[in-house]
Amino acid sequence: MSIDPVRRPVPQGSEGAAPTAALPALRPVPTSTYRLQLHAGFTADDAVQVVPYLARLGVGHVFCSPVLQAAPGSTHGYDVVEHSRISEEIGGEDALRRLAEAAHGHGMGLIADVVPNHMAIPTPIWHNRALWSVLREGAASAFADWFDVELSGERSLLVPVLGRPIGAVLADEEISVGEEQIPQLDGSLRREHVVRYFDHVLPVAAGTEHLGLADLLDRQWYRLAYWKVADDELDYRRFFDVDTLAAVRVELPHVFDATHATLLRLQGEGVIDGYRIDHPDGLADPRGYLRDLERATGGAWTVVEKILDGEEQLPGDFACAGSTGYDALWRVGGLFHDPHGAIGLTHLWQRRTGDLRPFEEVAEDSTDLIVSTSLWAEIERLTTLIHKICQEDIRLRDTTRRNLQKVVVALLTSMDRYRAYIVPGEPAPGSERTVIEQAAARAYRRLGEDEDIIATLETVVALVCGDEVGSAGRTRSAERDEVVVRFAQTCGPVHAKGLEDTAFYRYSRFVAVNEVGSDPDRIGVDPDELHDHAASMVRTRPDAMTTLSTHDTKRSEDVRARLAVLTEQPLEWSVVVQDLERATAAQRGDRVDGAVELLLWQTLAACWALPGAAAEPLTAERLDQYLTKAMREAKRHTTWTEQDGEYEQQVLALGRAGLNSSEVDGILGEWTRRTFAAQRSAILGQKLVQLTMPGVPDVYQGNETIDLSLVDPDNRREVAHGAHRERLARMIQGAGPDGIADEKLWLTHRALVLRRERPELFQGREAAYRPLPTTTGHAVAFGRAVGEGPIDVVTVVTRLAHGLSQRGGWGDAWIALPPGRWRDTLSGKEVAGGQAALAALLDEWPVALLVRVAGRQDDR
Repeated sequence: MSIDPVRRPVPQGSEGAAPTAALPALRPVPTSTYRLQLHAGFTADDAVQVVPYLARLGVGHVFCSPVLQAAPGSTHGYDVVEHSRISEEIGGEDALRRLAEAAHGHGMGLIADVVPNHMAIPTPIWHNRALWSVLREGAASAFADWFDVELSGERSLLVPVLGRPIGAVLADEEISVGEEQIPQLDGSLRREHVVRYFDHVLPVAAGTEHLGLADLLDRQWYRLAYWKVADDELDYRRFFDVDTLAAVRVELPHVFDATHATLLRLQGEGVIDGYRIDHPDGLADPRGYLRDLERATGGAWTVVEKILDGEEQLPGDFACAGSTGYDALWRVGGLFHDPHGAIGLTHLWQRRTGDLRPFEEVAEDSTDLIVSTSLWAEIERLTTLIHKICQEDIRLRDTTRRNLQKVVVALLTSMDRYRAYIVPGEPAPGSERTVIEQAAARAYRRLGEDEDIIATLETVVALVCGDEVGSAGRTRSAERDEVVVRFAQTCGPVHAKGLEDTAFYRYSRFVAVNEVGSDPDRIGVDPDELHDHAASMVRTRPDAMTTLSTHDTKRSEDVRARLAVLTEQPLEWSVVVQDLERATAAQRGDRVDGAVELLLWQTLAACWALPGAAAEPLTAERLDQYLTKAMREAKRHTTWTEQDGEYEQQVLALGRAGLNSSEVDGILGEWTRRTFAAQRSAILGQKLVQLTMPGVPDVYQGNETIDLSLVDPDNRREVAHGAHRERLARMIQGAGPDGIADEKLWLTHRALVLRRERPELFQGREAAYRPLPTTTGHAVAFGRAVGEGPIDVVTVVTRLAHGLSQRGGWGDAWIALPPGRWRDTLSGKEVAGGQAALAALLDEWPVALLVRVAGRQDDR
């Protein structure tokens, strides 16, 4: 499909969707954010009750999950069906206004999560009135160009909802035609002819209602099909491989206006103060979208969910404050990993699984599987498009479809990041061209040296980069422009599904680094690496978001932190694994493999009872749900679509046996006792670093205290805000922290309040970040200051605490504090500047947050 630059009239029925004028940014950069998951069980009015606690905690802005109308029963909001109204399930617009009023009344702002890439295909579909209109009217619909599908004739849009092939379904008369009262936007009902298949309801094109069933279905703008057909023949772009999320062409100005009108109106009325943008890499032109959004919002604070791989940087011309912080997540967490432990963990992995391959090969196999199964329709669509271009140019006509498909697959699977940013009609930036060329070099090694294949690779690379190829002067056409865009949009799903949603579940050597934006091969981050990253943030994007937990992380920050000690004690952990296997040998089925078993033991160790954590225990139901998802995502023995019941039951039985075994309880209880000091240091240390380093720290709901959650939906469970509020109030009134849960809550409170009271030390390019020297690698410290002025805040954390203990403690190690007098806001103790003994400074807490005592700011 070509990328249409023409502004079209606003579709009829898109009330309030007139072209947007620039709005003033109403509130400044947040000092911090606190993420709340809104849904029917926790509405905006429920959030209002939490606001006073968040204000007392020190939060700068309340950060909400998507608030527009989502599909029925949605618990996350990313399946939007209607952009013109706020979700009724969370209380509607009035409730959102009450939440904003409460937040503003407590000195906080409100951040909205925006989903520009896709809309839901709900059941029934009429909940998405735009899509319903397209299915009913086809190319004549006012919404015909909203969705990324070519409406070229009858049966244009595949609807793969049938449980069996359509012939069998028709033979058994499971499809019927009738009438239904279809709700309209104004609340009225309109009687329409519809097609029914169990809970699925689809419209009937005008003039076809009198036909027999088979002929009627043949004359619709959609093709009702067996669900398995989707992987091969799906003809609309979707979110990754989720058939029920259809991509929206937000690059069209009128679609942008209509899909953003409600949020922009609320911003103009002072309700919304900033934005988080979901999955911008799925858009045709992320750079152009962000420029449009910046103009429309007047430059309101905006961050984008961009997964940066390794040393990848967000493009400098992206009009936003920065990313949502996965680049900080792996660096902060890695600070507490010992790289020397990788060898021992690798040996354990190899012994238990027999798999001697490096992760790179596991990832390659996983990606190959994805492109040959769930994403094959995307491969076919891209291949067909490129083949058409070649057939229409005599100089490219001998490029075969078979070779094109091989090359497209090889190039996509060789990308080392979500996408390159190349815009049709614009010269490809050198850095983005390099990304494609490096992928082509890797693809070359996979494809071999056949001359025809290499020539095909060169052709595809030229098309993907928007270069002239074939007959002279041929660089631009609708199809060639679409190749540039379509290839970039396909890279993300291939990368994410192959890596994060397959390989990460297969390679369970050390699951703390199997995380969004992370690399399972990368264990350990040197303090200088963190310092360099922090300094780079100050120079480039000082007000980007930082995070440790999100709704998308595979496990919570505390689960990952508890696993950090495995890198310091890989041999001891190997013994624990042996003991666990022995304790559950009678319940271990013959089909349970070593990879899933290592995943299970790490999961149990990280979620086992932690003294003083006050965390909800891991239940059999939660563990079953997690293991089922992990097994099916791994796609080795069972999948979401082809389930192996015997294998799954054996793994679940082993998990429940471990959870209920008194012997396992003794083994993991003893492991926790022996490693508690190291776990505590990692939990508190990574949180303090995140809260005081450059950037705007986000606290995911419940993670201001100990949260032992696994992948969604586990991390969207109800949060005990009331209990947290009471514990915080008790500590503010003078009681000391009682256990690690209180310690993390107190640390979060003190850091957030400090950021709110002294924003000049943390926001913008004038907020300096300066590493401070220590005489040991087990302590990391940095200071915050305004410009060239004196350091006023110092962060000190303990890293690799087990190794420190093995060396006999701090000994005579010291930190070089700036001159003056310093007060630790966590413990209350004061210390003089200069060479401060770490043994005295960190004798109670493994971390310190030092603030210069008033009146002693004369020295630098």
